[in-house]
Amino acid sequence: RQAAWVPAALGFGGLLFALHSMFSDSAIIGRWSWDGYPATGPQPVPWGGLVITALAAGFSVGHRADLATGMLWWGVGSAGAALITLVSGWPGFAGGLALGFYLGTVTRSILRAVALCPPGRTLFAGMLWYNILVLGHVWVVAYEFVPGGPLLRERTWLIVAATMLSLYSGVRAARSSLVSRPASAHDSPVARTYRHRARSVFWVAVVAGWAAMAVRLPAATRTPVPFHPEQRLITAAIWTVHFDLDNDMWLAENRIIEAVRDLQVDVMGFLESDTERIIMGGRDWTQRVAEELSYYVDYGPSPRKHTWGCAMISKFPIKKSTHHLLPSPVGELACAIHATLDVHGRDVDVIVSHNGQEENPLDRKLQTTELARIMRESQNPFIFTGYVVTKPHAKNYKILFDGGRMHDIDPTDSDRWCQYIGYRGVKRVGYARVSRGTITDTEIQVGKFAVPEPNEDISEWKPSYRRVNESHYAPEYHFPTIFRGKGVRGHFYHVFKEPRYFE
Repeated sequence: RQAAWVPAALGFGGLLFALHSMFSDSAIIGRWSWDGYPATGPQPVPWGGLVITALAAGFSVGHRADLATGMLWWGVGSAGAALITLVSGWPGFAGGLALGFYLGTVTRSILRAVALCPPGRTLFAGMLWYNILVLGHVWVVAYEFVPGGPLLRERTWLIVAATMLSLYSGVRAARSSLVSRPASAHDSPVARTYRHRARSVFWVAVVAGWAAMAVRLPAATRTPVPFHPEQRLITAAIWTVHFDLDNDMWLAENRIIEAVRDLQVDVMGFLESDTERIIMGGRDWTQRVAEELSYYVDYGPSPRKHTWGCAMISKFPIKKSTHHLLPSPVGELACAIHATLDVHGRDVDVIVSHNGQEENPLDRKLQTTELARIMRESQNPFIFTGYVVTKPHAKNYKILFDGGRMHDIDPTDSDRWCQYIGYRGVKRVGYARVSRGTITDTEIQVGKFAVPEPNEDISEWKPSYRRVNESHYAPEYHFPTIFRGKGVRGHFYHVFKEPRYFE
């Protein structure tokens, strides 16, 4: 019996979009449910293995068309979709697993229904609907830059709802054409043999997935070691990496890893870092950086929070972290991570933030005011690394540093606009600006600080702005020499041509 081609096409487009957007990488579901430290959800390793298992389990029972195409079963899948869209932590992750299992069960039925329809118009309509969903999936965060963007501003739930409704139309079309088939068509020896072989392939893939997790687990769980614990140093940096793509749109993660390694940073903020979207490849490059170079990683606000992303890697244990969606009434949604780190036995707060566009002065003012409030209310030593979009000593600059009780790492550096580093309660050692090389259009800014002893009183602390020569400090305090002169791989000290050191 021929299936209704329009519902089947909608179901096919919705299925393809759901699998592509949520299950093309085993880490996506975990990152959707991530909400900071103490760990509120699963890490990609090893819990990505559960995502592979859920999909394989669903595919394994997909021959049960009577179950897969039922209204009750669609309700279970919709409940899972609602959980992963609206709830953080392990409950949200469990909802994602339920959604994956559901998608696995309906894949066979929807594809068989599509096979019974006129191929040209069915596949054309299905792919058209898939692409509409992909655009909506982008519009929810890129609303400021696209026509009609405000209609979908921060409405991921609407895209998920449209996906589930299209899946409902697909499974109902499949039910009308498949459930009524004779039992012999499902239970013939040939059909059973093919199902057995397919299940074998699925579960071999599961075993391979868990084996890969086991191989990666030691790297993902080893304890990072700071670079200079004897000197109580913390080296902090900020870099806008534009989704791990270089200016020719090639992947840049290998070069990012090399730059981070050579800079010997203890804490680094990455801005525009959320790549767990279709247009960014659905990949978690921050996990690779953390595993290869041995860092703790906070992915930052999840992809369902509608930001371009800000992430943080740290050699120091992350005691707690909070993800902030900064006030953005007009333009794109700005994000920030406020983390408390255990730095040589003392709590030190760090902010990684990305403010909005130059074209939205109200947004930038409100965002800067909120960042200043967070820093002002903290009693811990503090390091700020962020993208502020202001000239030095302009109004928003003063809101950030004066309102936040912070100090600019170098108030004499007038050649800044986007990225800034600030500090309070730690002893500034040095400051460097490193060219971007072939990666992105934004430099790396790095600051070195010495952290007070755990019981040292910092209430009367005041910064010194007297510059000194590099020889003033022992070699352990120096910035890497590899970036002097022409540097390496296009990275070199620029603007000042060398690091600056302070008393």
